[in-house]
Amino acid sequence: MAENQNVEWKESWRDEYLKWVCGFANAHGGTIWIGKNDKGEIAGVKGGKKLSEDIPNKIRNYLGIVADVNLHSEGDRDFLEIVVKPSSSPVSYKGEYHYRSGSTKQRLTGQALTQFIYERMGQTWDAFPVDGVSVDDLRNDSFDIFKEQSLRNKRMNEDDLLLSNVELPDSLGVLTPEGRLTRAGVLPFHHQPEKWIRGAFIKIASFETPSEIRFMDEMRFMVP
Repeated sequence: MAENQNVEWKESWRDEYLKWVCGFANAHGGTIWIGKNDKGEIAGVKGGKKLSEDIPNKIRNYLGIVADVNLHSEGDRDFLEIVVKPSSSPVSYKGEYHYRSGSTKQRLTGQALTQFIYERMGQTWDAFPVDGVSVDDLRNDSFDIFKEQSLRNKRMNEDDLLLSNVELPDSLGVLTPEGRLTRAGVLPFHHQPEKWIRGAFIKIASFETPSEIRFMDEMRFMVP
């Protein structure tokens, strides 16, 4: 069996392999075998008994999680099985976040790291509030256009047209409980969303079938 999303082989133990443990914990979990070569054959590892005691402590101390470390023997060769369960919260190693993807370990940085933390904490990118902009900053014509299009597409009824400029975003779930406008509210309703969300754009598509796109266009918002 080749290395895959859930299996990694290492001939010996190095503390840097804690990054691999971190990657498995941040992904779907998996097993790291210590004392197996790249073909999955048992090569044996020195000091297996001591490693089976040291590695769990290092995982707990550096990563803040618990993993099962099992010592196995075949003939006169020892090898270790490190079983990592997926973590419900982000796991870091010395301030770095790693992720298992396929048979590789990737260090998460930039937007990939931000998105990962949002999702792992039960939040999505568009649900975060935008500082410095409120419902009062939104223009009435933005709401008028939204209501007109929603009524035409039968996504709203006549009663919905009576909602105020505060009630409508609240009913759409784009206001936080504290009344702050989220990114999902800024993008469709603010006349200059790029001013608040850099690189913002909307893709519009017409579908021939649920899986076949007939036409697609992209709208980008530019700050004058």
